[in-house]
Amino acid sequence: MRFCKTMVIVLGMMIVLAGTGTNSLAAKTGTDITVTIIYDNYVYKEGTKADWGFSCMIKGIEKTILFDTGTKPDILVHNMKILNVNPNDTQLVVISHNHHDHTGGLWACLEKNPHVKVFLPYSFPNTFVRKVEGYKAKVVTVNQPMKLCKNVFLTGEMGNRTIEQSLILETDKGLVLITGCSHPGIVNILKKAMEIRRKKVFMVFGGFHLIDKSEDELKEIITQFKELGVSKVGATHCTGEKAIKRFKDAYGKNYVDMGVGKVLKF
Repeated sequence: MRFCKTMVIVLGMMIVLAGTGTNSLAAKTGTDITVTIIYDNYVYKEGTKADWGFSCMIKGIEKTILFDTGTKPDILVHNMKILNVNPNDTQLVVISHNHHDHTGGLWACLEKNPHVKVFLPYSFPNTFVRKVEGYKAKVVTVNQPMKLCKNVFLTGEMGNRTIEQSLILETDKGLVLITGCSHPGIVNILKKAMEIRRKKVFMVFGGFHLIDKSEDELKEIITQFKELGVSKVGATHCTGEKAIKRFKDAYGKNYVDMGVGKVLKF
């Protein structure tokens, strides 16, 4: 009887030790989430082309996601080739809003890879939905916040005049928020993301649509960023040069320069 008890204790210790080793190994070999900017107003990597618009590819999660598609199909395809981004890897496509500088490259992507789900704001016109379905892609219209896949969420429709959705990545450092143009207001989108996931936003990047804001308005917006606990910022596309400079000054080393070819890892 004593021998049996001893064996049970020893086996129990072995299981605990094995479990500890496995968890440690998993932590060391965990996969990074990578976001590659493939369309933007600015160039980060030589050989790529800049143009008014935005698009990025997100990998290292359950599903590979293309967020927005820029303006001109030829520029999007060129940048994909230079950056070794394969459109056939895409499983989900998220379109932030119905402006050409975010939808223009979609048709080139669907020609190369129609086997995707395309997530559109619910308010998109039926003609657009039917055109996507004409490529044999599946359309999902989004109204409320929803989960795309593990650790990835959409804010759902926001705004009045220009309806827009943004994408949320949940990482071990906090939320990473990706915006198209932030027409509903970048601070409103930050608050919405935090409300949905009940966590702070670690980093936000994309278009902030602050090109017409005054100095006082920019100062107030940056103050709210700080009060909300946003650690890192990457303002680009429609943000405006003046606003980008103000964010750089305010965030210093925690400001992240954007542009085509920039790769972010979380």
